[in-house]
This record gives sequence, structure tokens and C-alpha cells, in this order.
Amino acid sequence: MYPKLLILIFRPHVFQNSVPTMGSCFSTSSVSTSEIAPIDLAVKPPAVILSSPAAAQTLVSAQPLPITPPSAAETTATATATSTVTVKLYGPTNSLTTSYLRFALLHKKANLRFVPSEDQKPTIQIGSETTSGSQEVLLRYIEDKFPEPRLMIWKFNLEGFDEATPLIVKTIWLQHRSMLWHVERMLRWSEDLAARGGRRAVDPSVGTPKMEIRKFAKSYTLLQEVMLEHAQMEERILFPVLESVDRGMCKSANEEHGRELPLMNGIKEYIKSISVMDSGICCEELFSLASRFKSLQVMCKAHFEEEEKELLPMVEAAEMGKEKQKKLMNKGLEVMRGTHTNSFDFFLQGLTPQEAMQYLDLLMNFGDPDLISSFMSQRDIVD
Repeated sequence: MYPKLLILIFRPHVFQNSVPTMGSCFSTSSVSTSEIAPIDLAVKPPAVILSSPAAAQTLVSAQPLPITPPSAAETTATATATSTVTVKLYGPTNSLTTSYLRFALLHKKANLRFVPSEDQKPTIQIGSETTSGSQEVLLRYIEDKFPEPRLMIWKFNLEGFDEATPLIVKTIWLQHRSMLWHVERMLRWSEDLAARGGRRAVDPSVGTPKMEIRKFAKSYTLLQEVMLEHAQMEERILFPVLESVDRGMCKSANEEHGRELPLMNGIKEYIKSISVMDSGICCEELFSLASRFKSLQVMCKAHFEEEEKELLPMVEAAEMGKEKQKKLMNKGLEVMRGTHTNSFDFFLQGLTPQEAMQYLDLLMNFGDPDLISSFMSQRDIVD
């Protein structure tokens, strides 16, 4: 279904089922003009480093990143990560560590096969080489075997943040990045639809124009659900914190917070009207749809920038201790339960690999274990 989780080429035809599942998130189909993704143009096909000299039959030069270098035995050969190199991940389906490692391998575009196991210690097998260990040990092993794209960042160093930045601020900032990318991706897709004038896509698996519109509608529904949950989280969790700092600021933020909602609802109804047209889809309607997405993109970008420049810095003024920060972040995650269960793959698609792993680290390191486990237990893990 989904093509890439985090390196992330989004393909309009992935929504053949209502909810994507882990393990069915990648595709090798060609990329159309509406499928550009975060850092996609900058990421080369990953190289997998094998210990066996026999792997030298199909060698390419690896371009290592500044991470922990492999041992001498591991540098004997490199091979492209193609369908001939299968990575097997063994572990419990409801394990947080298993899920974390699974996401990391999917980011690497590895040909991954998940094998459910009762053993609580996850194991990774590449060819005849098998490795077990802690989450940190296995993540470093993944980085050594698949140098690109780099995932491991030992400090939260995104855009001016540091260790003192409140957890809820880091969480919201990353959520903004994902939502804005998805809005921009829907804009590109709608422009591509309009440019084709209702004709078939280059990729035949997209289907007829009406089939593509239905998939477009399902994708927008996921985006709208994530954005609505995010808005509810800010109103219930963030704004009370601001209220304790500046009552006037909280009132103003509440008044302006729902300004995109009429446009978002209007887009949903407009997509419905296009999908039921008996006479076919015309260019005029598609160009109008693209125009609406352009307006939404402009509004969302301005909204997020305003919050990040004016509201989020005020959270630091509240001078919360680490435990209070954890409670605040977990309350926010609870409000956004749908995003972190049914729509989690979709949400992570909007982030670069490094950003996505930072988000997962926030959940793993500071999230309530029972809450995060409840998220994972509602997800199907299949291949």
C-alpha cells in the first residue's frame, strides 16, 4: 500500500483499503508528478553492508554518512538493497521495540519481512547473519548495514530546539511539519489532476479518473482527521498552559484557531460533488479544487508559523518541570489517539526520516508505556 513511510514517496493509488498497515507501506511503482516527498530527491538507494564475501557479486560503492563505522569484517562488500536482499525482523507483534525497529527498517526501503515471535528479544536476520540485542544495539546495527538515509540523531537538534525545549513544543512542531507537507502534497496532486484534465494518470494502477478521485478523497479524509485532532489537542492541552501565562493571549488564540475549518469542510464537500458527476470530471472543476487547496496551504502555513513564533515560545515561560511536561505530552497524545493508531503511517509520511525517528523517540522515551502500548495494540502488523 504505502510506498515509503518516511523517505516517503506518496502514491495516490495506495488507498485500496480503508486503513494502511505496517509492513504494507512500500511500493516500487513509478513516481508521478504528484508524488514528490520529503528529501526524496536527496536520498540515494540505500546500501546494505554484508559480512559475507559472497555478496561481492553485485557491488556498488557505498557513500557512508558520519555514523559509527562498521568493523573490518563488515566492510568486505556492499550490495544494493534490492529484492535479492531480504531483511527479517523477529519479535512480538505488540512490542514497542519491535514496532520501533520495524519503522526504522521501513525508512531504509529495505525488503522487509516481519516474522511474529514469542521471544521478547527482537532479532534481525540479513542473509545468514543474525543479530539480537537491545533497541539501541539493533538500531545502530541497522544504521551500519543501511547507511542512507541516516536515522540516528543522539540529540534533539531540529531547527533551534535544545534539551530545554518543552516536550509538547517539540511534539507540536513535528506535527505541524507533517500536516503542512500533506497539505502541500494534496495541492500538488490536485494540480496534477487538473493538468491532466480528468484523463487517466501515467501510472495505470491509479485506475480511471473517478477511481483516482475516490482515492484522493480518502487521502484528504485522513488529513482532515489528523488536523482536527491536532486542533482539539491544542485547544484542550496547549491553550490552558498559555492561559496560565497570559489570559489575553489564550482568548485571542481560541478565537482564531478554527479559521481554516470552513475551507476544509468546503473542500471535502467539493470533492464529493466531483466524485458523483455523471458527465465525467471536467478541467474547470479540477482547477477550482486546486485553487482551494492553494488557499488552504497558504492559511495553514501562516497559522503554523504564527503559533511557532508567538505561542509556542510562551510555553517555555510557564517553567514546567520534566514530569509535568511528560503529563502534558501524554494528555496531548491521548486526545490524538486516532492519529497515533489508524492514521500513524499516514502521519509519519509527512516527516523526513530524521524527523520521524525524533517523533518516535519522543513517544518511546517520554510517552506513558501503557498509552503507547495501547496505540500499538490497535495496529495490525502484517506482511
